[in-house]
Amino acid sequence: MSATEAPVRDVYEYAVIRVVPRVERGELINAGVVLYCQPRGYLCARVHLDTVRLRALDPDADIDGVRRALGAYELACGEEAGPLAREPLGGRFRWLTAPRSTIVQTGPVHAGLTADPGTELARLFDKLVRL
Repeated sequence: MSATEAPVRDVYEYAVIRVVPRVERGELINAGVVLYCQPRGYLCARVHLDTVRLRALDPDADIDGVRRALGAYELACGEEAGPLAREPLGGRFRWLTAPRSTIVQTGPVHAGLTADPGTELARLFDKLVRL
């Protein structure tokens, strides 16, 4: 690639992973991002639970249960994906982002363009999850 050529950018999709400790109230905190880039064969989730913020919304929240649920997103994206291991990455992403009314859920799916899905995941995580 010459200095005047722009890097090749591919379409990616992402969703914010949210914790809604009391679904009936609708209050939530962002706790992760899952990103899928089909042309690059990339699927990855990054999570972080801010327990102070979670306790502010629900002092009785099951912290360990929420951590396990968040960890399942990371596991589903990896090589040891358990029951999802045989699913193609796109199928895993669709399963992870399917609407749910549980404590841990994803928001709407959004799209963008990137030359580096890993860098884009880090940027989105810093922007949408970290304070």
